[in-house]
Amino acid sequence: MNFFALQERARQRTGQLIFFYGLAVALIVVVIYFVMGFAFGRFYADEAEIATFWIPDLFFYTAVGVLGVIGLGTLYQVSALSSGGSAVAEMLGGRLIPAQTRDPLERRFLNVVEEMALASGIPVPKAYVLDEEAGINAFAAGVSTSNAVVAVTRGCLQTLNRDELQGVVGHEFSHILNGDMRLNLRLIGVLYGILLVSLIGYGMFRMAGVFGGERRSSRDSKNGGGAALAIMLAGLAIWLIGYIGVFFANLIKSAVSREREYLADASAVQFTRNPSGLGGALKKIGALAAGSRLDSPRASQASHLFFANGLAGGWLSLLATHPPLIERIRRIDPEFKGSFDGIRVDQSAAAEPARRPAGVAAFAGATAGVAARGVSLDSLSGQVGSQGSDYLVFVRQFVTALPGPLREALHDVPEARAVAFSLLLSAEGRMRDQQLGILQSRCGAPCRERVEAMVPLVGQVPRNGLLPLGDLALSTLRQMPKDEYETFRSTAMALTAADERIDLFEYAFLRMMVRRLDMAFGRGRKAGALITRLAEVRPECEALLGGLARFGQAEESGAGRAFAAAMKKLFPGAPAALPAADHCTLKSVDEALARLADLRPALKESVLDACGLCAGADGSVTVAEADLLRAVADSLDCPVPPLSLKAVA
Repeated sequence: MNFFALQERARQRTGQLIFFYGLAVALIVVVIYFVMGFAFGRFYADEAEIATFWIPDLFFYTAVGVLGVIGLGTLYQVSALSSGGSAVAEMLGGRLIPAQTRDPLERRFLNVVEEMALASGIPVPKAYVLDEEAGINAFAAGVSTSNAVVAVTRGCLQTLNRDELQGVVGHEFSHILNGDMRLNLRLIGVLYGILLVSLIGYGMFRMAGVFGGERRSSRDSKNGGGAALAIMLAGLAIWLIGYIGVFFANLIKSAVSREREYLADASAVQFTRNPSGLGGALKKIGALAAGSRLDSPRASQASHLFFANGLAGGWLSLLATHPPLIERIRRIDPEFKGSFDGIRVDQSAAAEPARRPAGVAAFAGATAGVAARGVSLDSLSGQVGSQGSDYLVFVRQFVTALPGPLREALHDVPEARAVAFSLLLSAEGRMRDQQLGILQSRCGAPCRERVEAMVPLVGQVPRNGLLPLGDLALSTLRQMPKDEYETFRSTAMALTAADERIDLFEYAFLRMMVRRLDMAFGRGRKAGALITRLAEVRPECEALLGGLARFGQAEESGAGRAFAAAMKKLFPGAPAALPAADHCTLKSVDEALARLADLRPALKESVLDACGLCAGADGSVTVAEADLLRAVADSLDCPVPPLSLKAVA
C-alpha cells in the first residue's frame, strides 16, 4: 500500500477513535450519574420514597464535571506531547544520545538511524536510549517526520548485533512513514483524560476514608460518618467506572496496533532485505529473561508504540497491543518451530567496526555504480515513503566512503555548521572571499576558519552527493543551542543572497534546511485549512510546474511540451499555456509550495506525479532537477529518497 493511502487510512482511524472515545465518555457520564443519584439518595423524590431516575440538574452537573475532567486531562496531555516524540521518550525515562557520543553501541545506533533516514528521505530522527531498561524494545514517536524520535532500550543496544538492530529500526521507520505516530500520540492523550476520572475517584475514596476515620475518632455525629461513607462508596464506584473508558480505548488501540505490527514487520524486511535481522531480534526477545518488558511506570500509556509487548502478560488477549511473538516470527521465518531453546543471547553485542577513511578515488567508485542506473520518475509519488533497500545499500556505501575528517565533522555541532555554510559558498574566488567576510562579521573568525578548513573536504564529494551530505549535517544541527539558531539561519540566507543569484542546489538545500530546522526550533509554519480540490490551487500548480519546465528544458518549445503534459495530468481537458518566465521563478515556486502544503494527501500524490512527469519529459533527470524535486516533496511533507544519487549529472 502506498504512502498516501496509508495517510488517508490514518485519518480514518482518527475518526473511528473519536467515535469510540465519544461513546466511552457518554457511557461514563450515564453510569456516574446513576452512581451519584443512588449514593446521595437523589432518586427518591418524596417522603414516600418513590423513585425517579431523571433529575435534570444532577445529570447536568455530572455531565459538566465528567466532561470537564476528561477534556482538561486530554488537553493537558496532548499539549504536553505537542512538542513531538522527545516528550514521549523523556516521559518513559529516555536520554537523548548526543551526536558526538563516543559510546560504541550508541554510535552504531546513530549510524543505523542516519542511514535509514537518508535512504527514506526523512529528516534524521533524534535518537534516545532508555538506560534503565534491560529488555529488548524500541519505539518511534512524533507529530510529524520533522519532530520524530527513535528510541531503544539499553538491552536492545547490548543484545542485538547490527543486522538485528537494523531490523528493529526499520520496523520503527515503517511506523514513521505510515502515518501512525500522530494517532499514537492522540491515543496517549485520550487514555490520560479518561484515566483521570479513575484517579479522581480513587482520590475521593482515600480522602473519604481518612475523613471518616477522623470523624469516628472524634466521636462526631452519625450523619457525618454516613456522608463520609457515601463519598467513599461514590469514589470507589467512580474509580472503577473510569476503567470503562480505559477498556474501550485499549480495545481500539489493540485492534489497530496488531494490524500495524504485521505491516511494519513486512516493511522492515523489505527495507533491509535481511529477514534474519528482524527475525533474530524477535527470537532473542523470546529467549531473553527480561523479554521486551519495560519497567517504566508510564509504560502502559505508551504500550501501543513499542516494537514488542512492553507490559507483563495480560489476562485478556483481546487487549494485547501486539500479535503473539511466535506468530510474528513465523511470518518472517516459516521454518521456526516455536522453541527458543538454543538461541544464544549475548549481553555484549559487538560494536560496529571503525570505518576507515576513504580516498577520493574510493568515494567516486562507490557513487558511480548507482548514479549510472538512472532514475525513473514516471510515478514520483510511488517513491514517497518507500523503504527502498537499494537506496539503503548505497547510502551506507556513501557514508562509509566519505573522507574521515568530514564524516567526523558531521557529528559535531560547530563542525556540522561549517559543513552547511560551505555548501552555500560560491565556486568563484572573489565571491567566495566576500561570503567568507560575511561569515566572519556575523559568526566570528573561528567560524570562518572552520569553514575554510571544511571547503576542500566538501569539495571531494561528487555533485550528486551534496544534498545527502546536507541531510546528515542537518541532523546534528537540530542539537545546536536554540539561541544560536537565529544567527545561523540569517547567515545562511545572507550567504545565498550575496551573489544575487541562486542555483537549484542552493534553493533546494536552503529550503529544506530552513523548513526542517524551523520546525525543530519552534518556528514552523502553521497549517492552513485543508484543501480538497485542485481547482482551488490551479495558479499555484501552474507556477510550480512552469518553474520545473523552464529549469529543466533549455528550449522554450521543450519547456512548453513538458508543462502541457504535466498540466494535462492534473487538469484533463483544460488548455494550459506555459507561463511567462517572470512567473516561473524560484520565488514563484516558493510561494506556490507554501499554499500546496495544505493539500489533502491524495491531491499531493497527483501534484508530485505531475512534477515527476514534467522533470522527466526529456527522458533524463539531472542532479539539479532531482534536488529540486526532493525540495518540492519535502515542502509537501512527503519523504522522497535521495533521487540525486540516481540522477544523471
